[in-house]
Amino acid sequence: MTTRRGFLATLLAASAAPATGWAAAGDPAYLAAAKDPQGGFVLAGLQADGAELFRIPLPARGHAGCAHPRRAEAVGFARRPGTYALVIDCAGGSVLHRLAAPEGHSFNGHGAYSADGTRLFTSEQVAEGSAGRVGVWDVAAGYRRIGGFATQGLGPHELRLMPDGASLVVANGGIQTDAFDRTMLNIETMRPSLAYLGLEGDLLDLVELEPDLRQNSIRHLALRGDGLVGFAMQWQGEPGAAPPLLGLHRRGGAVTLCQAPLAEELVMDGYAGSVAFDGSGTEIAITSPRGGRLHRFADTGAYLGAVSRADVCGLAAHAQGYLASDGLGGLLLVEAAQARPLRRAGLSWDNHIVPVGGQGHA
Repeated sequence: MTTRRGFLATLLAASAAPATGWAAAGDPAYLAAAKDPQGGFVLAGLQADGAELFRIPLPARGHAGCAHPRRAEAVGFARRPGTYALVIDCAGGSVLHRLAAPEGHSFNGHGAYSADGTRLFTSEQVAEGSAGRVGVWDVAAGYRRIGGFATQGLGPHELRLMPDGASLVVANGGIQTDAFDRTMLNIETMRPSLAYLGLEGDLLDLVELEPDLRQNSIRHLALRGDGLVGFAMQWQGEPGAAPPLLGLHRRGGAVTLCQAPLAEELVMDGYAGSVAFDGSGTEIAITSPRGGRLHRFADTGAYLGAVSRADVCGLAAHAQGYLASDGLGGLLLVEAAQARPLRRAGLSWDNHIVPVGGQGHA
C-alpha cells in the first residue's frame, strides 16, 4: 500500500528528476557556436554527419560550451573576457538561466560538468591581475554559485573533467591581460601551466614548460579515456618562430612535445586553435585557422601529416576520425590524410566543436 509519506516522496523524486533528455533534442553528437548570415550568433546542434538539428540564438559571439551528461541542457560561453554564460534548453530553445560571474571576474570561454551532472565548473579570471579561478555552480539548485578555487596560474582558458570523474585539468595560459580587453601585459614573464585539481580545488599536479617555451600559452585540451592529455598552444613571442604547438602529458609524468617539420610548423603561424584525439584514440590533431592547416600526430608524439583547409579551427573526435569545421561554413570528415566535405551550412563556424555525451572520450 502506498503511504502518504511514500506518495510525497514519489512526487518529490519526480520533481527532482532530470529534465528532458538529449533524445528530445534529436540526440545531437556535437554543439558548435557560429555566426549567421544576418550577423547574429547561435549555438547549433549537429548530428555525426554534420546535419543541423537545432539553432538557438546567442546574445553575442559564442566561443565554446559544455553539454550536460544527461539533460538536454548546454552552457554557452562568450568569447573571453566573457560577459555571459547561458544555460540553454536545447530541446525547447529557451534560456533557462543566465550565469553571472562574481564582481571583478570574467568567464574565459569554457566549462565542464561533473560526471553526475550535479555541478558545473567554469573557467574564470580575476580582472585585476588575471589570477585564474574555477567557479562552482549547483545545478540542482538552479545553477546557484556555491564557491570557487584557484587554478594555480594566470589566464586560464579551457578546463576539462578528467576521465576518473574526480579531478579537473586546467590550461593556464599564463597571460596577464588588461582588465577590460585582451591586451597582454606580461609577455616577458609568462608562465603557462597545466594544472590538475581535485573537485574541491586541491592541487594534484602542476606542469610548466621549459624557460625557452614560457611564451607558448597553453590554451586548449583533449582527453583520452586512459588519462592522456593533449594540450594545444599559442605562441606569444617573436614572430617567425616555429615552436611546437602540441604537447602530451599524463599526470605524474613528463611532457612530450610534438613537432612538425619546420616548413609545416612555420605555416601554422604559432597558433593552434583546437585539439582533439581521433575516434580510435590512437592519434591526435591540432588546427590552425591562421595557417589553414590540420596537423596529425601519433599518440607517441610522432608527426603523421597535414591536411590543408582554409580557416579550419573546430575539431572533435568522430567514429571515422575527426569532425572539423571552418569559418566558411564547412564541416569535414578527416580520415587519415584525407578530408571529405560533409556539409556546408549557412553559418560561419566559430573556434570549437563540443562533443555531447561520450563522443569526446576515445
